[in-house]
Amino acid sequence: MNATTSADSRVAIVTGASRGIGRAIALRLAADGFTVVVNYAGNAAQADATVLDIRNRGGVATAVQGDIGDADDVARLFATTQQTHGRIDVVVNSAGVMPMVPIATGSLAEFDRVVATNLRGSFLVLANAAQHLGEGGRIIALSTSVIAKSFPSYGPYIASKAGVEGLVHVLANELRGRGITVNAIAPGPVGTELFLNGKSDEQIAQIAQLAPLQRLGTPDDIAAAVAFLAGPDGGWVNSQVLRVNGGFA
Repeated sequence: MNATTSADSRVAIVTGASRGIGRAIALRLAADGFTVVVNYAGNAAQADATVLDIRNRGGVATAVQGDIGDADDVARLFATTQQTHGRIDVVVNSAGVMPMVPIATGSLAEFDRVVATNLRGSFLVLANAAQHLGEGGRIIALSTSVIAKSFPSYGPYIASKAGVEGLVHVLANELRGRGITVNAIAPGPVGTELFLNGKSDEQIAQIAQLAPLQRLGTPDDIAAAVAFLAGPDGGWVNSQVLRVNGGFA
């Protein structure tokens, strides 16, 4: 066990934690007392900044690189976490991509990229979490509330996230008797780089008005919901999709 990890500290892996929603989740779980493993695909500088921010706030964190769509990378992420911190209690799969393309033959390459990260990646992370977590473990995947809207150009993204929700329900049943919960958080529009990229100010303003609360969500809004599922009050919630969207859908 790492000398900086106390014997009673719970350990959380957060994928895609170098920026956006994943970063907010990592910061929130660290504030709640978790030792956090910050997974990132390629931007080491941003991942290190997240780790430094957690440490500056008195928390414990390490960064581990890995593409969640790569089976060897995901296995290494879990093995490294186990070796470094001695345990894994919570896994949050936040990594994802969202290219905006129509359902057309010319979009096949983008479709394959979305499925490789969002769906294959979720399968690999959930499978490894099921292998490593014990009694009281929590597995949380990120879906999307845009599933209910069927907006044009969201086809590959919606398809991948619908698959994620299916995996969550099935895995919850497969883990029967082990005391591990499996849930999904489905954010509405959140003001992150992933959402804002490629949209005009007018489009962003229009989307922000769709929810009765008439604003975009923040990464902290989503992190708070994840913290509920990962914390003591979320223990009786299982096989659910929590739509955190201000009434968007």
